[in-house]
Amino acid sequence: MSAVNALQQPLSLSECLADLAVDALIDEADLSPKPGLVDRRGSGAHTDLHLGLMHASALSLWPCFKAMADAACARGALSQALREDIGQIGREGEVEMLRITAGVNTHRGAIWALGLLTAAAALDSTALQPGEVSLRAARLAMLNDRRAPANGDSHGAQVCRLYGVRGAREEAQLGFPAVTQQALPQLQRSRAAAAGEQNARLDALLAIMTSLTDTCVLYRAGLAGLSSMQSGARAVLKAGGSASLEGRRRLRELDDDMLRLRASPGGAADLLAASLFLDRLQPALQTQIGSV
Repeated sequence: MSAVNALQQPLSLSECLADLAVDALIDEADLSPKPGLVDRRGSGAHTDLHLGLMHASALSLWPCFKAMADAACARGALSQALREDIGQIGREGEVEMLRITAGVNTHRGAIWALGLLTAAAALDSTALQPGEVSLRAARLAMLNDRRAPANGDSHGAQVCRLYGVRGAREEAQLGFPAVTQQALPQLQRSRAAAAGEQNARLDALLAIMTSLTDTCVLYRAGLAGLSSMQSGARAVLKAGGSASLEGRRRLRELDDDMLRLRASPGGAADLLAASLFLDRLQPALQTQIGSV
């Protein structure tokens, strides 16, 4: 064993979980070609975002995710106190994110989704199947954060009131069905069909988009934009997915539609990152810290 290796300390559970959360955000950002979203090709439907900013934002959130996992380990069980701990940590993480991005909202929704999942994973490192972790996250999301400032004016809140739809909070409280029932099964189907990992991830994103009420799209393009996103995503998968020639044609059409509408499926992107986190959670912890 080299002297360098001898000096290396094993990562803690919280450090591993924070690494996984940030890696999921970076992998989501890099995935290309995503319809209407920032990726390696460019800024998609955005004028204030680019790939470097998405990377910087993701990296800035590592301490936030670690602190959430630390809080879960310290509390040791689902509780009102833990819910309020992670709420406060998330708000502090958002402040740091906005400092890094000069006020641009890059990952507010991801802090919510991945924060809940990170804390839920830290609560029981012997039960890390996606359904187990998402259920614990749902139970956390059901608890009211009494310390949260009253703020009903976010874009997501406005859209939910206007259209009577569920948003990110309700998605979490239901146990992330877009992740567990749509994205992860599609990810496995595409892998089994030898689509290639990048195509499998694109297919997982599209599976989320087929049914998600994405408040980012609703805010920018209304119900017509949401319908265009959902039907376009279904058309890609019906044509054979991202790995097929006809599926790629349909994907290009969907991208053109999202750009024309200036609609970016940011909610779906956040849930893809959550899907990647859950997909690699158990094998990663087995390899890195042998916790399961």
